[in-house]
Amino acid sequence: MMSSREQILGRLRQGKQAFPAISAPTTYQPMVPLNDVSPLALQARFRQEAEKAGSVLHEVQTAAAAIEVVLQIVGEDTVISSWEAAHIPLPGLAEALAKASVRCVGQDATVRVGLTGVDAALAATGSVVVLSGNRRYRAASLLPPIHIAVVAASQILPDLESWWAAQKVAGLEKSRQHSNIVVITGPSRTADIAMQLVMGMHGPRQLHLVLCKSQKEF
Repeated sequence: MMSSREQILGRLRQGKQAFPAISAPTTYQPMVPLNDVSPLALQARFRQEAEKAGSVLHEVQTAAAAIEVVLQIVGEDTVISSWEAAHIPLPGLAEALAKASVRCVGQDATVRVGLTGVDAALAATGSVVVLSGNRRYRAASLLPPIHIAVVAASQILPDLESWWAAQKVAGLEKSRQHSNIVVITGPSRTADIAMQLVMGMHGPRQLHLVLCKSQKEF
């Protein structure tokens, strides 16, 4: 004898199916369509959206200039939370930090500055995609009050859908090699309490994006 639950589910399964003649879509419209996806247009849109979200954008032409910006933001700090330098697309970065007597650690809740690369920059929203794991420490982008993210111009893509489509074409190999995927749009913020906007509640209060136009994708 069937239970009441089985009887109810049986009736539901035998009922008329909604929209029987409609097939599943094969293509999808991006959440934020872009008319111009040329490199220069993507850079301009990324700049616009990143600054709108509250990020501080530093545009430089060379790796040396990018390193100088990083050192200026680090200031007199002697310890920062950082990805391993091999994962940040700035040749000479490790040597420059050592020369400035700046020591890099993976995780330290007391440091002021976190330094990372990115896996992609999204023009439509001014966001950066950050994968962690394999000496790409998640804490560097989440714990310090200031997060510096180094972006190569060639890493700018139209939107999140474009980045994910590229991952699928590559067999999701890169995403499977890392423990966490975070999409960061501007500094941390919340308005949960009395609808009052508070910056840095759950992460960095400042996001500095160092956009190096001469560097190829890392």
